[in-house]
Amino acid sequence: MEQQDFWDDSDNAARILQESKRLKEKIEKIEDLKKSFEDVRVLMDLCEEENDASLLDEIEDEFKTLKKEIDKFTIETLLIGEFDSNNAIFTIHAGAGGTEAQDWAEMLLRMFTRWAEGKEYSITVLDMLKDTEAGIKSATLLVEGENAYGYLKSEKGVHRLVRISPFDTAGKRHTSFASVDVMPELDDSVEIDINSDDLRIDTYRSGGAGGQHVNKTDSAVRITHIPTGVIVTCQNERSQHSNKEMAMKMLYAKLLELKEQEHKDRIEDIKGEYREIAWGSQIRSYVFHPYSMVKDHRTGEETGNVHAVMDGDLDNFINAYLKWKRQA
Repeated sequence: MEQQDFWDDSDNAARILQESKRLKEKIEKIEDLKKSFEDVRVLMDLCEEENDASLLDEIEDEFKTLKKEIDKFTIETLLIGEFDSNNAIFTIHAGAGGTEAQDWAEMLLRMFTRWAEGKEYSITVLDMLKDTEAGIKSATLLVEGENAYGYLKSEKGVHRLVRISPFDTAGKRHTSFASVDVMPELDDSVEIDINSDDLRIDTYRSGGAGGQHVNKTDSAVRITHIPTGVIVTCQNERSQHSNKEMAMKMLYAKLLELKEQEHKDRIEDIKGEYREIAWGSQIRSYVFHPYSMVKDHRTGEETGNVHAVMDGDLDNFINAYLKWKRQA
């Protein structure tokens, strides 16, 4: 009992230190913004006193930089969820439609990867199911970086594409769907009781690029939570133990989300088969033809620069979602 108390106290101390560090960084950021504001004001006063128009360009540049930093910090203050500062486990599933939907899923994978790289986040592919013809059927990524989950939770839902299909020789317009699921990576401080009898754990051979890199052991792991039907897979590591550990993290995060959605006190109270997000309830549309537009149906945020969005320019949509969610 004393040993348990020791570990509990250690976990609490670690969480307090982590929160203290985050608060200290926010205070330092506020002080930096105040200093930058004062520097701009001094420049403006000097320009007026000396009647020196040559300072106007410098003032304008400094003001634009300051506004950008203030806007960024303002968005960060909206990240107040319990797990917003955590890493994110990010999954993309192609919808019905075969090659069309699978190609769209791969386009989304590239888009989100570009966005994460722009944030200097670390990206690890945990599971990937490619199609033999084109695109991907599903992909699961671990996105590591401060506030990764807080930002990416805005992307959870169905994403709809409208375009002239490159796979249709008749040049017809096609509509494709892919769903995105986002969960926080949970640390050891989050305790979830799961009955081992409710789990079915399967192992299989990991896919590879071929040649000497093909994993010849059954290291990939698939875990099914039988009461809910939730299935998680991981094949990133060569070690079956490591894959199982990550798959369990994914399962914990999904079951915690379902428990909160259903307002249940215990995992055991969640019944029925889990289903992915229903098609047709899209959160965002990406239209390549007959016009160019990306529109978020929750916030009304839109842009005509589809190619910039597909290259990872998602901040306006993410920021609009966080503001909308705060006001909801």
